Parts: sequence; structure tokens; C-alpha cells
Amino acid sequence: MTAPLISLVWTDHVTGRQGFLVVDRLVRGVASGGLRMRPGCTLEEVTGLARGMTMKEALHYDPQGRYVPLGGAKGGIDCDPRDPEAYGLLVRYLRAMRPHVESFWTTGEDLGLTQDLVDRAAAEAGLVSSIQAVYPLLDDEAAARKRLADAFAVDVDGIGLDELVGGCGVAESVLAALDRASVAYRGARVAVQGFGTMGGATARFLARAGLTVVAVADVKGTLADPAGLDVEALLAARDAYGTVDRAALRPGFRELPGDAWLSADVDVLVPAAVSYAIGPADHERIKARWIVEAANMPVLPEAEELLAARGVTVLPDVVVNSGTNAWWWWTLFGDIGPDADEAFARVRRSMRTLIDLMLARAEADGTTPRAAAHALVADRLPVIADRFGWYR
Repeated sequence: MTAPLISLVWTDHVTGRQGFLVVDRLVRGVASGGLRMRPGCTLEEVTGLARGMTMKEALHYDPQGRYVPLGGAKGGIDCDPRDPEAYGLLVRYLRAMRPHVESFWTTGEDLGLTQDLVDRAAAEAGLVSSIQAVYPLLDDEAAARKRLADAFAVDVDGIGLDELVGGCGVAESVLAALDRASVAYRGARVAVQGFGTMGGATARFLARAGLTVVAVADVKGTLADPAGLDVEALLAARDAYGTVDRAALRPGFRELPGDAWLSADVDVLVPAAVSYAIGPADHERIKARWIVEAANMPVLPEAEELLAARGVTVLPDVVVNSGTNAWWWWTLFGDIGPDADEAFARVRRSMRTLIDLMLARAEADGTTPRAAAHALVADRLPVIADRFGWYR
């Protein structure tokens, strides 16, 4: 794969902070990828995320579906989302990126930002929508926009459908891996790093499938209980950033250091927070058999090599956390309606198919799941390019 099509660095005239936009590829003139805000965000990071979005779009391509695969892109802002200046910075960034959002970049929530916040800032920046660039590809724009708005209004046991679909996909990836290894759900133990949209939803679906969530890490530390944490109580006690209010919880859990989740005695680790969370120095601490990347790029390549040598399987982000992006487009293009059961069924079916394909390919090729995912993408990209063209 070649260098990104577009790579931009923006400097805010008020705070001096930087923002980034990388468009890896365009398909029919449009690229898809969220906007993250975190301290220390870099152009290199956003470039890797944009490439990952190209892969996610390719992996979910179904020639029989209405959903048209898009190119990959990503935005990033170097700022703590809790900073008092963060919202104004977000508005100014979107105002500067407005021509790109109007023309070819569809974006939405990512690490540090909720969709509600992105939508509010986009409106203040003068945008019709954060995904308006895709509207010309729709058969019936009004019906499609209503369908997506209706889907975002769906609530499932106190959490919005849009916040749950990604975690549903991550959880299904875990279950598919356990099934292939003939490991029973009950008795399987999980640790989750990050308890925001993706981590919280993943924990809910895994707990409801019968797995035991024994550790959850947020910015304050790691909550642990070898008998299993009450996931629903944790969800009810978290704030908009995924931080759990300890005072709202019943006694019984242990409070451990922030990195204690790495060495938890579990079958599955789910890094669902920041990129680059697991480095080479961490690999010996990990007892898990599987690491399932709910976050983008949480395991550094050097660490993954060391983990593979120890028999630890890393299920890569480009497959595992791709459910949210796919759900947006399945809903907008009309492959599914604004219904939770329909959404979860489609996510589960698609994710299980991809996980099975990836693991079967890895076994056949004698390689890692990540290498197998790249091979699957390499098979599909020429088909997409031939049908739609990269730059049209």
C-alpha cells in the first residue's frame, strides 16, 4: 500500500495546539474515519489509524449489500478532552476542516469524544453533518438520515444503541475465538482496560454471555474482584469519559494500580482505551491467552512478536473493533433498520464470519491473525478498486 493521499497538520491560533487529518484512500470520492482527542496525539498515530480505516472498510465489503465501501481517513487533536479549552478547540478544528468534511471526509466520535459532542461542535462550525460527504452516494438522503437518527435514538437498558454496537462486535470476536479453541464461556475470565463506550459495552456483552469480568481499569486505577465485578453497577457509576465513581459502588472490590489489568489472571485481555498500551516491556506480565484489541493500535508490533512467541494470540483492531463503523453505514445505506435486535444480529454475524476467516487463514498460512487480516484485505482491495476506483 502506498503513502496516504492527504496528510494535514493544523495549528490552532488560540492555544497553539495541533490537529491532524490523514486521508489514506478515497473510494468514489469519499473516506470514512472518526475524530479523536487525546493529549499526545501525533500525525504518525493518525496516519496509522487512517490506514486501519481503509482495511476496516475493505473487510466489510459485501458486493450484494447496499453499503458502499468508502476509503479510510482519520482526524486527531492533541488535547486532553477534559481541558476547559477542549470544546472551543474542537469547534475551531472542525471549522478549519469544514471544506474537507463537506467534500470527502465523513467523521464521528472516537477516543475522547462522544458523537453528541462532535455533532454539537460540527453544527457550531457551520456543518450540516459530520457525515455529509456521503450524502451524494445515497439513493434517498432524507430517508437515510431519518433511519440513522432513529437508530441513534434507540436505548438498550440505559445505553444508546450507537454506544453498544462496537462492544457487541468486540465481544463476538472474543466468543468466536473461545469457540474455535473449545473454551467454555462460563469460567472464562476477562480484564478490560478502558471503560468508555467500547470497553463498557464489551464488558456488558461478555458478562451477559457468561464470562467473568474480574478487572476493569480506568484513569483512576484498576477495579478488581476475582469472583467477578458487577458490570451493570460499574456502567451506572461511570461518567462521560468512562471513569467509575468508586463511592457509588458497593464494597467488595479491590483497588489496584492503573496497570494491574496487564497482569490479571485471565484468559482474555481487552485493551479498550489508548493506542500503544502494551509495549515490549509488558509482555512477560501478561497471563492471558488472548488479547483482543478493542482500542486502535494498543499493542506495539515488537510486543506482539514477543507475545506470539509465548503463544499469546492478538486479535487485531482492524477486525475486532470494526463493528461501529460498519453499523453506521449498514443503517444509513439501508441494509438494516433502526432496530437493536437487527443491529446486534448483523454485527454478530459479520464479526464472527470475519474472525473465523482470519483465524482459519492464520492457521493455514502459519502466521499471526494480524498478518492474516492484512492478507484478507489484500485480496479484497483490488476487487473494490476495480469496481469503484480509488480516487473517483
